[in-house]
Amino acid sequence: MVAKSEKEALLLDSDKCFKALLEIIESVPSRKRTITIETHERDKNFRDIIMHLYEWHTMLERWYREGMDGDVPFMPAPGYKWRTIELLNMQIWENYQDITLNQAIKKLKLSHERVMDLIRLHTNEEIMTKKYYKWTKTSNLYSYFAANTFNHYNWAIKKCEVIAKAIKVGEKQTL
Repeated sequence: MVAKSEKEALLLDSDKCFKALLEIIESVPSRKRTITIETHERDKNFRDIIMHLYEWHTMLERWYREGMDGDVPFMPAPGYKWRTIELLNMQIWENYQDITLNQAIKKLKLSHERVMDLIRLHTNEEIMTKKYYKWTKTSNLYSYFAANTFNHYNWAIKKCEVIAKAIKVGEKQTL
């Protein structure tokens, strides 16, 4: 199926990347999916990556809700500026260390669906026109949606591939 509009492409790309992300996780035997790998990176297991995506979905939902209500949303999050995004991402990581991978996946599936529903609410024009909504300032809805769906999923896919490979290599070493 070929997308007829940027909106349709956004929905298709987001769903395709989301499914690809879940497939990488599912490619690892279930008993091994919670393994934490040795890395200098912030995200050391699938849960870390999933909850990062989830939290960015919830921030997007908050920006959207506040913006559509006529307020100016605080971005990226209260107490943080775009230049302190690494601190925000570290706080997100710390906040979710006690959640299970299964809980994380359930949360992400629900937040993905909510974001997809938000996209579906709009016409292609509303999504693509810069300054259509006051809260998006000089940008358009597309840039917010794309950043928090397929673009972020592509980042997560790369991270999860590294983790999956490390787990599978570790599996071979223990045989």
